[in-house]
Parts: sequence; C-alpha cells; structure tokens
Amino acid sequence: MDILFVALFGLIIGSFLNVFICRLHTGKSLNGRSHCLSCGTVLVWYELLPALSYLVLGGRCRHCSSRISGRYFLVEVGTALLFVFSFLTAESVLDTALLFILSSVLVVIAVYDMMHTIIPDEMVLVLVAVAVLLVIPTGVPLAHLGAGVGAALFFWIFWYVSSGTWMGLGDAKLAFPLAGILGGWGAVSMVILSFWVGAIISLFLLALQKGKTHMPFLSPHLTMKSEIPFAPFLIIGFVCVYFFHVDIFTITDSVTQAVLGY
Repeated sequence: MDILFVALFGLIIGSFLNVFICRLHTGKSLNGRSHCLSCGTVLVWYELLPALSYLVLGGRCRHCSSRISGRYFLVEVGTALLFVFSFLTAESVLDTALLFILSSVLVVIAVYDMMHTIIPDEMVLVLVAVAVLLVIPTGVPLAHLGAGVGAALFFWIFWYVSSGTWMGLGDAKLAFPLAGILGGWGAVSMVILSFWVGAIISLFLLALQKGKTHMPFLSPHLTMKSEIPFAPFLIIGFVCVYFFHVDIFTITDSVTQAVLGY
C-alpha cells in the first residue's frame, strides 16, 4: 500500500513537472491553466489525470484530435518509478524527502536537455544542495567531494579540448553533484555507463531512422556528427549505480570470463 501511495504521489508530481518544464525560462506563470498547445482549449480536471488521461484519450486532444507528445506520459510514469526507487532505497524520512527532490530535479534536467540541449544552472545548484545533505552523514564527505571534482574535471577537459563540440560545459557541472553523491568507484561506473548507454542509444536511433525520423532534440537528419544531449545518459548511469548498485567492473569481469571461458 505504501508503494502504491508513493507511485500515485510520483504521478502527481510528474504532472506538475511537465508544466514546470514547459514553462521554465519562458516567463509564463506556473499558476496558469493548462491548455491544448494546438487549439488553445483550456483543459478540465478529467483531462489532466496523470498518465490515465493520456491513455484514455489515446494520446490526442479531446477537442481538436491533435497528437499529444508522449513526453508527458513518460515524465509522469518516469517520476513515479523514481519515487518508488527512492522510497525503497531511503533509510529515513529525511532521505526519502531528499531523494524525491533529487528524482524530480533529474527528470527536469533530462527532459529540458533533450528539448533545448541546455542544462539549467539553477537545477544543478539544487542537486549540489541535495548532494551535500546526502553525503554529510556518510562521514567521508571529502572523498565524495574528490569524486565530484574528478568527474567534473574529466568532462571539463572534453569540453575544453573540443571547444564545446564533444561535450557541453553543463555536463561537467551536472557530473559534479552526481559523482559526489556516488563517490569513488561509483562515480567511475556512472561515467562509463553513461558513455555505453549514449553509444547504444545513438547507434540504435541511427539504425532506426536512417535519416528520416524526427525527434524534438535531434535534427531531422541524424548523423554521426549530430548534437545529442548527454545529460540523460549521465542520469541513467547515476540511476543504475545509485538505485540498483550496478558495478561496471563486475560487469566487465563477467563478460571477460564468459568470452575467455574461465
């Protein structure tokens, strides 16, 4: 029952995050009524039920039949899942609250970066604050600080050497609090996983679309030189390590043994 409540709470927060993401840096108030982006019709309460309304309406506006971006559904469901992972991982009420905030900010950063290829600085600052509160009780904050600085420096070098063509400066900023939370080898696993996930997804999209698929964060014709936001990959790596304790070294050892037969 507790997990169900947390999931429902996550869906509600995800619905709010959708509004926040759409209106962030646009000058629009968060108090404005939600409306269809195609026909402008103000939506009523039963058209705004998190996840459920999208499924019932078949992903289309009830008034003009325009297609509704699947992003709204994915944000709500993704937030709910992260809240459940947070609830199962947290060791105290404070930890639960901090991980709920962490999850919400990660969703905002991932989606905003996919939409605009920009990582909002204010969201990174919130992550830094959450990271400090999560790390202090560990008793080894300096070790976690070193991991954060090391990861940030790693991505900063990519950004500096390539003049921003390989990696954005925002990725270095994002890596700092995420690696700081994980510390040491967890940070290394996150970084390596992020590159693996990025390579797999990018190659999959290239094979899938063959220059024809259009996605909001990619050019109409995706090529090996297309700019692809990296924050979602970093966040996936972080989630895998933090919530599921994925160890990249265990994976490589297992693969090596399987290949070499020992």
